[in-house]
Amino acid sequence: MRTVEGMPNTLNPLTTLHHVPLFSSCSKKDLARIVKVADEVTFKAGRVLTEQGQPGREAFIIVKGKATVRRNGKKLASIGAGAMVGELSLLDHGPRTATVTCDTDCEVLVISQRHFHSVLHDVPVLSSKLLATLASRVRELDRAVVS
Repeated sequence: MRTVEGMPNTLNPLTTLHHVPLFSSCSKKDLARIVKVADEVTFKAGRVLTEQGQPGREAFIIVKGKATVRRNGKKLASIGAGAMVGELSLLDHGPRTATVTCDTDCEVLVISQRHFHSVLHDVPVLSSKLLATLASRVRELDRAVVS
């Protein structure tokens, strides 16, 4: 267990991941693989998880807490437990597309780029689920642009 910024971390990552939509169809064995490569971290309110335009080196799964997603300074969404951010940069090695800032103290699972690709390889069901999640985000953005 890892502690960041002086705050103890008390989450149960295996149980939590089971309730994250992206990981809901994974077996317990698959979830254990994901938890094994993730760091359990607590970030204080105000901490920036991802900064638009910067390179992405990890993905974040919010287990507890709330965060705000902004692009070009404009608020796009409020997110909470079960949200995953940062995975797009890990997939295409491009810069972060948005800034995500913790509104409250957040308990987060952090997966490095190397481990992220390893998990996608080892847990095939995750790849298809991730593609569906990304497609859904693209559709949401399209609707927002049209509105």
